Amino acid sequence: MRVPWIAATFFLARSALAVFADEAWNVDYHYALLGLPKQSTSFFHQPNPSSRASLIYTLSEEGVLGAVNPRDGSVVWRQLLLSEALAYNVSFLRAGEGQDTVISGIGSQVAAWSAADGRQAWILDTAGPLQDVEILELSDGRETAGAKDAIALSGGEHPAVVRIDGTSGAIKWQYQWDGVDQPYQVSASTTEVFAILLHKTLLGYVKLKVVSLDPVTGRKTDEHVVSSENELASAETIVSVGANSASPIVAWTNSAHSVLKVNILGTKEISSFNIEAHDSHAVERVEIHAPYHTNSLSHFLVHYETATSHWADVFHIDLKNSKIEKAYSLPKMTGKGAFSTGTSDANVFFTRVTRDQVMTVSSASHGVLGRWAVAGFGVAAGPGESVEPVHAVSEVSIKGTSVSAVRSAVLLSTGDWVLLRDGSPVWNRPEVLASTVSATFAIPAEVQEFVQQLEAEAHGNPISAYIHRVTRHLQDLQKLPAIMASLPQRIVQGFLGTSADGGIASDSFGFHQIIACATRDGRLVALDAGNPDKVLWNQQVADLQLGQTWQPSVSSPEGGIIEINSKASAGVRYNASTGEQLFSILPIDETAGEVALPVKYAIHKGELDATVDTKMAWHFTPMSGERIVSLVPRPVNDPVASIGKVLGDRRVLYKYLDPNLALLVTANDVTKAATFYVLNTISGAILYSNVHSGVDLGSPISSMLSENWFAYSFTAEASANSPKGHQLVAGELFESLVANDRGPLSASANYSSMQTGTEPFTLAQTYQIPEPISHMAVTRTRQGITSRQLLAVLADSSAIVGIPYGVIDPRRPVSRDPTKDEQMEGLVRYSPVLDFDPKWYLNHQREIVGIKDVVTSPALLESTSLVFAYGLDVFGTRLSPSFSFDVLGKDFNKFQMLATVAALAVATFVVAPLVARKQVNARWQFA
Repeated sequence: MRVPWIAATFFLARSALAVFADEAWNVDYHYALLGLPKQSTSFFHQPNPSSRASLIYTLSEEGVLGAVNPRDGSVVWRQLLLSEALAYNVSFLRAGEGQDTVISGIGSQVAAWSAADGRQAWILDTAGPLQDVEILELSDGRETAGAKDAIALSGGEHPAVVRIDGTSGAIKWQYQWDGVDQPYQVSASTTEVFAILLHKTLLGYVKLKVVSLDPVTGRKTDEHVVSSENELASAETIVSVGANSASPIVAWTNSAHSVLKVNILGTKEISSFNIEAHDSHAVERVEIHAPYHTNSLSHFLVHYETATSHWADVFHIDLKNSKIEKAYSLPKMTGKGAFSTGTSDANVFFTRVTRDQVMTVSSASHGVLGRWAVAGFGVAAGPGESVEPVHAVSEVSIKGTSVSAVRSAVLLSTGDWVLLRDGSPVWNRPEVLASTVSATFAIPAEVQEFVQQLEAEAHGNPISAYIHRVTRHLQDLQKLPAIMASLPQRIVQGFLGTSADGGIASDSFGFHQIIACATRDGRLVALDAGNPDKVLWNQQVADLQLGQTWQPSVSSPEGGIIEINSKASAGVRYNASTGEQLFSILPIDETAGEVALPVKYAIHKGELDATVDTKMAWHFTPMSGERIVSLVPRPVNDPVASIGKVLGDRRVLYKYLDPNLALLVTANDVTKAATFYVLNTISGAILYSNVHSGVDLGSPISSMLSENWFAYSFTAEASANSPKGHQLVAGELFESLVANDRGPLSASANYSSMQTGTEPFTLAQTYQIPEPISHMAVTRTRQGITSRQLLAVLADSSAIVGIPYGVIDPRRPVSRDPTKDEQMEGLVRYSPVLDFDPKWYLNHQREIVGIKDVVTSPALLESTSLVFAYGLDVFGTRLSPSFSFDVLGKDFNKFQMLATVAALAVATFVVAPLVARKQVNARWQFA
């Protein structure tokens, strides 16, 4: 490789650090996600009581509170609520009728937020884990006009019910008990506040205890038990505790779900109803839907569900006699269904959503007020998988006595959150992607099949290769009609320069690779990297029970194939284009022949163990008091274009290249020190180590390794000599620091990772950076010719920056200006402070929240690397660190070029006879 090419490449990289103006918001994409919404924390609400416009609010399983515009599905605002408690287990979200605030509860914190813009009004720590949060709709005659108060139920060592001032967040009163009974939920009627407690008996059963409290003073007015000795084996059979309604109830079933029992809070009477079996399948779930307004009719719906069907019963409460009667039933339907409650003044409406239709009925009568067919939810599912509604929230529009329209926000079994307006999908939010735990790029199966056919022709004899090619061309004739139909569109795209934005079938640049995302709830979702607006397929690949965890690793060992590995199985493979399961990988049979056995790593009892086919190869024991933080091996697909770094004077520094390198990070919590090791994973030898003291171990420590260089970042605590700061260290390994010298390897014909005396020479440099880096990755290209960028995730500013390697090159001259030869290499004077150039930010003005990992993949063009970041949000783009030197940019005017060629052709055609005539006349004149 010649020096001018290296210098030119570097200066092109420096001029192309930013994404071009015509590529911003075009080649990149961003999903601002909330996570899977919970039914108990999702609702329509008017942020401005004087306006009828509503937003959809939710507190998701990821602990994200947000508001969504029902018109287009865009996020109006969102807040990431941090808590020690798992958000998808304990969280609450409530909104009072006619209020401009929403109240959240998570962990031990209750907070009020502006419903319009998400600004926090107040926050209160209850000093115990929250069990319930509700809005106190009643007026006690002592309140001033403004925000309604909230009531919270907390557990822990000192369980209590507290009433919280809705304006300031101050505690008005608090009721505590001895802690023998476990707090469950809190509710309120127009005159009382009820605390529902779980009392364990000597035989291990659970009794429901109801404590009545005065809403003004918080003093106990009554206490009684509403269930018998052996009715409840556990709290799981408690169906519902209604809150804030005109007549709140508590309901439960027996363990077989054959009897439903309901108690009106404040009374001791219990109403029992037999649950009719509609088929041979047992009832698996019972759920109650009731209005949450004190002025609504005292009606509620009970939803029953089996493995194959669902139905519902509607009940009315007689407030005068404190009796409950069954009013009517909604018929059984095949498949899953979702019910939701809507109100208009005192009237209550129930909306039923199935995979075929949406229907609305009044709680007073079974007559259908509106019915709309559902042609489809507009989402993609895996082969043979049907899309079912899981739960929904609805808003009903009333004109006179009829329902004019219904908007339902429905969570589907695919993890998509869709809005149906009168049965038609309006928008779709793939919230399932917010729980992505592993992702990878894969080549489409069609592209891989074509590559395999070309390889078969290249490695066969001429006759068989010719026959194979003729056969392939005859098969391609079947695609001729489709090609001819798409030809005008492809010509237009060629003129407009948008051919790179086509589909997978016409992917000539490798931009339309498939991104496979494995989610925490056992799904595998495939996206088109070049067209992420549409999910290719979405399939359930792991059957997880309630509370079961799944930590998969997804990869693409071959083109067109996606492989999932987890503790449950050795690996399952799927077709990357369709999601069809191909086969499961069986354990390796050692007698079947010689196979390649990779080194596997595991952290066991604080030590790093390396094994080959279950046999111990070596183990690494940290220093006394140290723990292992992370281990980052060199990427498997990490091509190297040159074995040396060409200097400005055309000499070469040889890189220390070993595919078996790994960067290990350990920490000592007592001394506040972090140690970084570069290891040879075959022999276990330490090739480089560095200890940093005064490290803030509570902040993220990120690291990466690529080719012959590494980088890591940490936060240094404040000391007497320096303030607290964030540092980035970059190091590079060489065979020798003398140009044109390979050191100990110069006399070796072969090299082995077990060979001693071949330790590298390391150059490292430290930079002060403005904020911590939570994760690192590096760009990858097809042949490794293009210069690399260090991709750094900045959690504090919700951004991702691409740092050119030349900026952090350890060979930057210290305390002097670079020589002419060093300038030829693109080296600049070392500066200890590294500010992030605004042009490095890949996300532009977007806020990318909760990124946990970044994966990269080379495109077919050597200049381009594909980037995909996932966590809470999903972000993707394509980068050209050394400029797009192998493809024309969009600013190239193809039409002008063709017009110029055509004008020259016309001019040539017109001028040619004139020139010929002039030449003939000139000859006659000489004669």
